[in-house]
Amino acid sequence: MAALSGASVIVTGCSGEGGGGGNTGLRFANRLRMPPLAESSRDADGAKRFALTLQSGGRSEFLPGKVTRDTWGINGAYLGPTVRAARGERVRMAVTNRLPEASTLHWHGMRLPAEMDGGPHQMIEPGATWTPEWTVDQPAMTSWFHPHPHERTAMHVYRGLAGLFLIDDPRGPRLPSRYGVDDIPVIVQDKKFDGDGTLDTGGVDRGTFGLLGDTILINGGYDPFFTATTELVRFRLLNASNARVYRIGFADDRVYHVVAGDAGLLDRPAAVDRVKISPGERAEIVVRFAPGESVVLNSRGEPAKAANDIEEDDFDLMKIVASARPAAGEPLPAKLGGPGPAAVPPGARVRQFFLTGSEINDRDMDLTRIDDVVPAGAVEIWEIDNVTYAHNFHIHEVAFRILDLDGAPPPPYQAGPKDTVFLPKKAKVRLLVQFGGFVDPVNPYMYHCHLLRHEDKGMMGQFVIVEPGTEDRISRTIPAAHHHG
Repeated sequence: MAALSGASVIVTGCSGEGGGGGNTGLRFANRLRMPPLAESSRDADGAKRFALTLQSGGRSEFLPGKVTRDTWGINGAYLGPTVRAARGERVRMAVTNRLPEASTLHWHGMRLPAEMDGGPHQMIEPGATWTPEWTVDQPAMTSWFHPHPHERTAMHVYRGLAGLFLIDDPRGPRLPSRYGVDDIPVIVQDKKFDGDGTLDTGGVDRGTFGLLGDTILINGGYDPFFTATTELVRFRLLNASNARVYRIGFADDRVYHVVAGDAGLLDRPAAVDRVKISPGERAEIVVRFAPGESVVLNSRGEPAKAANDIEEDDFDLMKIVASARPAAGEPLPAKLGGPGPAAVPPGARVRQFFLTGSEINDRDMDLTRIDDVVPAGAVEIWEIDNVTYAHNFHIHEVAFRILDLDGAPPPPYQAGPKDTVFLPKKAKVRLLVQFGGFVDPVNPYMYHCHLLRHEDKGMMGQFVIVEPGTEDRISRTIPAAHHHG
């Protein structure tokens, strides 16, 4: 289906599990919504303090003339502000829950102590405030935050609880970095709306994959355009959908460059005309625009759709309109400073994981069970064998490299550090996983499918990082009382 950049009708067909419903008939009538930068203050010791409030009861006008009631957001009616901090900074969070039910806030992609991770063991009861803090000590990257309550993540994210967390590194390469000018967030989500604008949540907890929406929101806005005032623009793509996979590029099939993946910069820019991102994955791209031109950013489904796999459709995402005289910028660096080719250390431990319909290694998630014990600083090979329909795989705390997917090396744009990987139907991937040094034999990290319906059904495991040499002395059971707020 061809992208129609100037169509005069809005198409919002039926959607859901197994149903088609791409949307390539947008008017591009609304200026791209830019999530505000989160306000912060400095404590006496120099730490950067942020306050984030999870709230319900929002009123949002997504579709023209229709108010969607009871959206959820963070410091607002829908989505959250963009948190930005630099490598080496100490950050202190105050996360207050004003929702009608308990939730969490997980820092997806962040390398930090397990008790600060915001997984299902760090529940925040209604009215309570959680105060994690840590020192940012990882390369520049685009991370994000979202709830992670056991069996309720899909609904909390779908209702609107998510936001970007950007890490800067002053020692990094010179890339477009003026937020909202030439450094642009692109949070992609699919939704389904009833005729009166009500957010349809009926399919979130049903079917093989959960809800697949027919209406795309970008940064919580519908039918957007962005005016590029610079020749080079950096777009930070985040797939914050529950299950839908996107193949993002431009209607004119132009070549652009990927400069970073989930967990940081690539070694060098990778020229592409499409990037494929599944839920939780990110990609930073740099695009050059000519004076006065306009082009549609879109997503195209795969040419063939496998039975019982995720439905992929064609969607227009937004239009980019370049100003008549865009400001010239510095050329894209030939080297970005990310890690070079992955090198497997001799004797690296190999762990195997089998993904079935909603289980990992034939077991559903158990909050009281430790599935794996890892020595601090270990570099391991994790073999993920998907024996059924499409999944993806996210590991908390770590950065990994894709060694191969079905025996073939990853495309260059996926060769850098990552924390989430897509596994098509019956695929097998080998990951080189670098673990951190935050030792805690009691508080676990998670690994799970980031198709949120699958996560909620129990497709998740837990691991702890411990002092090397103590692995055999660690209890594999977490007391039920340890699951706390």
